[in-house]
Amino acid sequence: MAEAEHVMPDPDVHVTNAWEPARDLVVVPNRGVQLVPNIGIVGGRHSVLVVDTGLGPDNAAEVLAFATEYAKGRRLYLTTTHFHPEHAFGAEVFAGEATFLVNRAQAEDLRVKGPGYLAMFKGLGEPIARRLEGVVLAEPDVVYDREYDLDLGGRVVELRATGRAHSRGDQVVRVPDADVLFTGDLVEAGQFAIFPWFPPHDTDVSGTRWLAVMQRLADRGAEVVVPGHGEVGGPQLLADVRDYLRLLRDETWIRRDSAVGDATIVDEISALMIERHPEWVGREWIEKGVHCLCSEHPAA
Repeated sequence: MAEAEHVMPDPDVHVTNAWEPARDLVVVPNRGVQLVPNIGIVGGRHSVLVVDTGLGPDNAAEVLAFATEYAKGRRLYLTTTHFHPEHAFGAEVFAGEATFLVNRAQAEDLRVKGPGYLAMFKGLGEPIARRLEGVVLAEPDVVYDREYDLDLGGRVVELRATGRAHSRGDQVVRVPDADVLFTGDLVEAGQFAIFPWFPPHDTDVSGTRWLAVMQRLADRGAEVVVPGHGEVGGPQLLADVRDYLRLLRDETWIRRDSAVGDATIVDEISALMIERHPEWVGREWIEKGVHCLCSEHPAA
């Protein structure tokens, strides 16, 4: 019975829930379902950009069909905020239908780490394994280094590699004329707020660099912030993650400087963060963040 309580729900994308926070810009929300990302569709005069695919070929096919209908003959592009399976492991469905473009570090993540993440996610339960059946890791059509401005016709979308943070190849997607920012899993917030996920056993995740990225994003802000998971919000979402990561770093390093044991650091900081954010879920990720920042302590 205990095992049944931990079965993850089917991570299915529902395009019928799509809504428009700005002109010719649609968000397909994740509805608070684990491993369902917020998916974006951004239109211009002659082209449409899809941001993230959903987990696996069936979800991606649903997104592609919706985007094709929405585009009404306009050219399709696809980009993904990072290589993790629920964001990118459906890109092969878009082959021949859309131009797939990502930053170089993300393309490398997909090539090198993709197979391992595919195996790991299949082990999360039958619904996830079924969604990932038949996945073929796609190769991008266009790879850029740090910045790419995509002209959709009367609307330019800014694709920006942030550098190593939640993953090595994180990317944010900004729509300047609408002041909309897609963050991927650099931010997971809203009604279904979650403590920032530090992928276990992935040495490319960096708490200090993640904090630096969030500081830059918060400094610039955005009227509409679309997190990787959770409800769409405003600039406060960026500030919330920045402030959490800063406090996590400071409290971890203070205790590390005092030669407190790892178990004590985890217990004390977990209690502190849960008191600060009692409504946030994913409390197990606090410990992962503490261990990451312990490894990044200046004296480590």
